[in-house]
Amino acid sequence: MVTRINPSILAADFANLERDLGRIRTADLVHVDIMDNHFVPNLTFGPPVVDRLAQVSPLPFDLHLMIENPERWAPGYAEAGAYSVTFHAEATTNPVGLARKLRSIGARAGIALKPGTAIEPYLELLPEFDQVLVMTVEPGFGGQSFMPSTMRKLRTLSAAVKKSGLDVWLQVDGGITEDTIVIAAEAGANTFVAGSSVFNAADPAKQIALLRAAATEHQHAH
Repeated sequence: MVTRINPSILAADFANLERDLGRIRTADLVHVDIMDNHFVPNLTFGPPVVDRLAQVSPLPFDLHLMIENPERWAPGYAEAGAYSVTFHAEATTNPVGLARKLRSIGARAGIALKPGTAIEPYLELLPEFDQVLVMTVEPGFGGQSFMPSTMRKLRTLSAAVKKSGLDVWLQVDGGITEDTIVIAAEAGANTFVAGSSVFNAADPAKQIALLRAAATEHQHAH
């Protein structure tokens, strides 16, 4: 079972992003949170910054678009070479159309759900996505506490993916530490976004290894 650790540069030092990207080269992908101050009450990175960071990053980008009107912006990020582009279920009326567009450009297509959004309406659409992101905090800010209440949704999703036989990555994002990663892994997650716990560590590479080991040990322990 593959365990992926995708550090979120929301927790990096914004004055030293290139340096901090170099400190996480043992991770799997770089998680980049794109916020528009409309869908969420925060503003982060846009295309010029993402384009420039991609030129110096040792790893491909896993983009998380916390923005309104993703139909307008998501394809451009895919065309710029993002490995994976995840948009929010709550921000689009045509998730399948957008996912197909992203795949046609050559990116992996992901859909994200806020803690209060039900997974059931999306289960029959699983073949259209390469990744489903179950938010384990309310999106908008880093450093929040993990919400265990979201695990029921993850378990439902994990069971549906297993039954389907599809290779859909199950991602969690928000409050992921050595302790909470075990809870999420047991519920079926295999792709973990960690911000503060990686970038605030004295040795990010060691922390990435710790997280990966903890998750791998507990995947499908239930």
